[in-house]
Amino acid sequence: MTIGRMENVEVFTSEGKGRGLKATKEFWASDVIFAERAYSAVVFDSLVNFVCHTCFKRQEKLHRCGQCKFAHYCDRTCQRDAWLSHKNECSAIRRYGKVPNENIRLAARIMWRVEREGTGLTEGCLVSVDDLQNHVEHFGEEEQKELRVDVDTFLQYWPPQSQQFSMQYISHIFGVINCNGFTLSDQRGLQAVGVGIFPNLGLVNHDCWPNCTVIFNNGKIELRALGKISEGEELTVSYIDFLNVSEERRRQLKRQYYFDCTCEHCQKGLKDNLLLGVKDDPKPSQDVVKEMIQYSKDMLEKIDKARSEGLYHEVVKLCRECLEKQEPVFTDTNIYMLRMLSIVSEVLSYLQAYGEASHYARRMVDGYMKLYHPNNAQLGMAVMRAGLTNWHAGNIEVGHSMICKAYAILLVTHGPSHPITKDLEAMRMQTEMELRMFRQNEFMYHKMREAALSNQPMQVMAEPSNEPAPALFHKKQ
Repeated sequence: MTIGRMENVEVFTSEGKGRGLKATKEFWASDVIFAERAYSAVVFDSLVNFVCHTCFKRQEKLHRCGQCKFAHYCDRTCQRDAWLSHKNECSAIRRYGKVPNENIRLAARIMWRVEREGTGLTEGCLVSVDDLQNHVEHFGEEEQKELRVDVDTFLQYWPPQSQQFSMQYISHIFGVINCNGFTLSDQRGLQAVGVGIFPNLGLVNHDCWPNCTVIFNNGKIELRALGKISEGEELTVSYIDFLNVSEERRRQLKRQYYFDCTCEHCQKGLKDNLLLGVKDDPKPSQDVVKEMIQYSKDMLEKIDKARSEGLYHEVVKLCRECLEKQEPVFTDTNIYMLRMLSIVSEVLSYLQAYGEASHYARRMVDGYMKLYHPNNAQLGMAVMRAGLTNWHAGNIEVGHSMICKAYAILLVTHGPSHPITKDLEAMRMQTEMELRMFRQNEFMYHKMREAALSNQPMQVMAEPSNEPAPALFHKKQ
């Protein structure tokens, strides 16, 4: 696929939002509207030894740069490809005597590129880094303090022989990173591994119920259509997870991105009644609902603490306790109920208690289906995990059906060439074969399955972490 395709879009002034991008032709679900390589990108501080600094793939064995001993690469090819953007960084790290944090590394990489190429438009870019929004004027006291610290550290790190930029320009670049930094995920899309600046993507405005999604695949981002988009229609992505009431989403967007969301879902409070769903018969009083929300928040704090300490049996105990209390009050679409169902099904799967986990996972998926856009990437990943859990629990019919559903969603959101979609296709074919066997001879199926599982499980769940799924944009919380 060609990087660019910028003829598919044009910049326009979006009412009440400033600049935006609109489609210059019609698109359908799963179409790639454009692809873009990062202007500059870096690996997170915590993963610099585990992820390739060029292609952002997680690898067991990485080659280390012999000079700075900091940069890591898959192989010589990745190392060669990186040299242009690593050359200045390599000598700066050696001169500085230590490695600065990811924000400073990214700012420096951007400015070395500006030094090499100038500040104008680079090939395939609709907007220059100079013209991206920085929102520095909206920074609160704490953010201003952090900015001053970053600028001071940057000035110590920046080599005296490189082009010298003004304080205002350096602050602008840090502001751009703060509100335009895009999260890069590993090759399977399961873990956030870095942050990059993609100028064209920075022009795409937010909508809580968007018509596009963004995926990082093989070193580039792809903007993909979630459904039919008409010529002239504005292209939108969601900067945050939809799973929150409109008031909370608006608060989060204002705090992190400095704008008031005016999308239809926020203005009309669409789905808020489901997100705060309470039982009808008998209908609990407002006081009971209020108390239950507070109790759920308190329990989530306790659960997070137990989780961070690796006390998974304690997590399960707390979740069961909370769900029992929530049961008479909340419906299965209530966000507090869904958060519990999500945590308990993930942790039980990790503990290989698949039978109980599958029951909670099914309830969670039923709730998600009523809330999320039918082609939401997070919905697809959740359905995939629930399908795997049900497969492990021996619920082959439910497992296969969920894996098929997840595959259909990921074909739209990730595309057929993405590694996670390929994994899912292999699972779909395996569960289809097993389902046929199950329908022909249930007893033989269970016997063969036991033998197969004792040799090699399909996939053991990763250890649960407190890290949420990779968010679209990288923000300091």
